[in-house]
Amino acid sequence: MGTPQTPSTIAQAIGWAQTQGLDRLDAQLLVLHAVGRADVERAWLLAHDTDALPDAAHATLQATVRRRATGEPLAYITGRKAFYGLDLQVDARVLVPRPDTETLVDWALELLGSAPASVLDLGTGSGAIALALQHSHPDLDVLAIDYSADALAVAQANAHRLHLRVRFAQGSWLDGVQGRFDLIVSNPPYIAAQDPHLAALTHEPLQALASGDHGLDDIRTIIAQAGRHLQPGGWLLMEHGYDQAAAVRTLLVEAGFADAQSRRDLAGIERCSGARWSKFSARTKPCV
Repeated sequence: MGTPQTPSTIAQAIGWAQTQGLDRLDAQLLVLHAVGRADVERAWLLAHDTDALPDAAHATLQATVRRRATGEPLAYITGRKAFYGLDLQVDARVLVPRPDTETLVDWALELLGSAPASVLDLGTGSGAIALALQHSHPDLDVLAIDYSADALAVAQANAHRLHLRVRFAQGSWLDGVQGRFDLIVSNPPYIAAQDPHLAALTHEPLQALASGDHGLDDIRTIIAQAGRHLQPGGWLLMEHGYDQAAAVRTLLVEAGFADAQSRRDLAGIERCSGARWSKFSARTKPCV
């Protein structure tokens, strides 16, 4: 029988990880990762809690627990993150997809219905939104853009592995984009540059998090550019910070959009805002 410092069974390994400051869920997932069972349900641990922890798993578990204890996202350690039913591969080149962003995907699919349509995903990162939309609605024509070549490499690898037909391009928001789309979606940077919450996000790419003094610089840019790239009646949907919904709706209305509204995430927070580009606004208030 091992000691807490040298766990010899699956159950002891989970307990040891918790003594290092991890919560039980993270401890369980890292044990699954260490024993090469990351693709199974956590119920496997209950059925195998007295199984010996393989010798090869000891070093892996110790290293990954140390990384998690410093605040590194679990998804970077395991290299994977579930999002909208997809198993995405992620690393420090991209933000970790958040469950809150599924609110944006739900809204987009509701607007799109079942008809073929064209969609533009701005700041695609890991490709989470674009790939979720394409997977849920195979008739979509989806173009995903990111400024970071590193992020695009991650997104393209996910698309290839998941056999999803999404087009990718490098660019800064809508600069250089040709044509009009039925829907534009984006999860842009929206944290204020001096926000103390950034201190807890040091493992993730800063350029994908912060956006000016009030966190709205990139959102303003997207709203200013979007009108000339939307079909009449097309929608622009964006994720934003917990306290930014009213400001984003105001920006949309000022830019000539109609029906500005917000959607709440599972925590009841207004997490996404969007509006419709109408024929009237497209004719009388073009974006410049």
